[in-house]
Amino acid sequence: MISQLSKRARILWIAVPSTLILLCLFGMYFFNHEPPPFNPVSRATIHAQAHGHQLVTGYTTTATLIETVNVLLNKRGGYMANDILPPWVLLDNVPNWEFGVLTQGRDLARAMRNDFSRSQTQSTEDIDLAEADPLFHYDNARWIPPDTEGRYRKGADALELYLTRLSLPSEPGAQFYARADNLTDWLAIVEKRLGSLSQRLSASVGQVRLNTDLSGDAQARQSTDSPAVLKVKTPWTQIDDVFYEARGTAWALVHFLHAMETDFEDVLRKKNAQISFRQIIRELESTQHPLHSPMVLNGSQFGLFANHSLIMANYIARANAAIIDLRNLLQEG
Repeated sequence: MISQLSKRARILWIAVPSTLILLCLFGMYFFNHEPPPFNPVSRATIHAQAHGHQLVTGYTTTATLIETVNVLLNKRGGYMANDILPPWVLLDNVPNWEFGVLTQGRDLARAMRNDFSRSQTQSTEDIDLAEADPLFHYDNARWIPPDTEGRYRKGADALELYLTRLSLPSEPGAQFYARADNLTDWLAIVEKRLGSLSQRLSASVGQVRLNTDLSGDAQARQSTDSPAVLKVKTPWTQIDDVFYEARGTAWALVHFLHAMETDFEDVLRKKNAQISFRQIIRELESTQHPLHSPMVLNGSQFGLFANHSLIMANYIARANAAIIDLRNLLQEG
């Protein structure tokens, strides 16, 4: 009798942990998923019909930002960056993808608060956008209440209030100014984000760079001296983190640019910049091809194995170069 009980106990000691491990592995496989893209124009149209809104200038961009936040929070597995329990805590690809999306959402929300919704620098900022902006800058990895997801949902709710006011003819205080200078200012922020990502991705194999920090200005100064030659290399533990952050960044930008192509249609047509705008979108869409590998490979530049970071850096750099050309065209064209 005692031996039978001990035998059952041994079986339980083996079966229960094994089952938990299998469930955890299945959860890691199931939740390690990037959500598919959506059509910003169609989704904005559906949103307007559902809420009885008019599709005014700026509606598509604002609705796309709201939908992006909703995807971030409600995708398969929910929001993962602040999870502390398995299997979510064991995943790092999707949380880094989330951070890339969140960074672009933060930048757009701030640009809407400071630029798109204001006619000039002395104008009053929109009350709903002023509430939404800081909510999106809440700590993305905080799990102790107040929870991160709740803050981001409140930010989306504030954007909804702005969107409702924007669509009402009786609310002239809510505006979205689709001007070339506003678009140029936002593109300047995107340009810096993509430039940083391109450098971090390229440094996956290590680079030796000349210090060009003060080039072009003989009177320029910096706080502390830097070496004339810099050795830059992304730590191997962060290579996949940077890769998926870049994918999340590009995913969000593809949707924002598609939306702005609608809202800034007249501006782009006047500057004859529609093709240049679409080329940026095409370069960023190339970053979204499926990764047919169980992990992000980090081979040498011309080695036997692929280097996925260098391929991603190529697409990001090409999109960044196209943005620089587009900004010059909008400013001077």
